[in-house]
Amino acid sequence: MMFSFTSVGAGMTEEMKARLQPVGDLCMSGDDCAAAPVAAGPAEPRSGTEVYDTKCFTCHASGAAGAPKMGDAAAWAPRIGKGIETLYTHAIGGFNGMPAMGLCMDCSDDEIKAAVDHMVEGSK
Repeated sequence: MMFSFTSVGAGMTEEMKARLQPVGDLCMSGDDCAAAPVAAGPAEPRSGTEVYDTKCFTCHASGAAGAPKMGDAAAWAPRIGKGIETLYTHAIGGFNGMPAMGLCMDCSDDEIKAAVDHMVEGSK
């Protein structure tokens, strides 16, 4: 049996074109297809209560990994005795079982400090 490239080539060309199509489209900023920009988050920092309620409570409400529970004056007293700057340093940089920033990677240092202040005030 003899094949003619022209008889097979036409079908192969369409099949090859189909297989070589891009998986997706590229859309650059400013193009008509580009999505609208996403609004930035609030310009004001979150309060200590907000940070605690959304981040810190995971460990400080249950005592996970040895975290002092919010409201447990006996557990907090020796920590408070070391001074607020030490608490800030440990909360921001991590200490023992507490990871840096309490794993709140979208928190600023000031928000972490506000959360520390909130927990200290609620644990005296």
